[in-house]
Amino acid sequence: MTSDGKTRSGGMVQKTGITIPQHVGEAAEVNYSGPPAADYGPLARDRIPVRSMAERDLRALVAIDRRITGRDRAGYFQRKLADALTESGVCVSLVAELDTVPVGFIMARVDLGEFGRVETTAVIDTIGVDPDYQNKGVGRALVSQLLANLGTLRVEKVRTEVDWQDHDLLAYLQRNGFLPSQQLCFDQPLV
Repeated sequence: MTSDGKTRSGGMVQKTGITIPQHVGEAAEVNYSGPPAADYGPLARDRIPVRSMAERDLRALVAIDRRITGRDRAGYFQRKLADALTESGVCVSLVAELDTVPVGFIMARVDLGEFGRVETTAVIDTIGVDPDYQNKGVGRALVSQLLANLGTLRVEKVRTEVDWQDHDLLAYLQRNGFLPSQQLCFDQPLV
């Protein structure tokens, strides 16, 4: 321990739990001629085909959602699909397929500002992966392709809303780089 309360060990100085590297010996150049690190490889979206959503996907979307939720939300998906394909100037909703069968989907839209904000924001409305294909990279492929597409469109931020108690979806979003927002959403029941 030094006279100012610091601990020295192996060229490092520690103070209050923070380790600060110290210069020891002569400076050396970094050797870039060694073998490269394994930081490449196929992305999830390269292994699982992801394409733009089409009208023919409605039946598959409803079936996947029914397997996940146990409810028939055909009316909801019919409206969302119509909005995604006709109302939005930019179609960003996607479907993942394996052997030409839809196994997952992500429905999103691009907003050009709302609630006083001017930045271009994408909103993920609904995401679903057939339970038989969960934990196989389908969800990651969908989000990866969506983010790549949105980046090309110069979208600045992607938002979504999640039930605070849906721990699986919260964990999934966190694994895909989403963080809690600094904004709060408020509801007031009218009935």
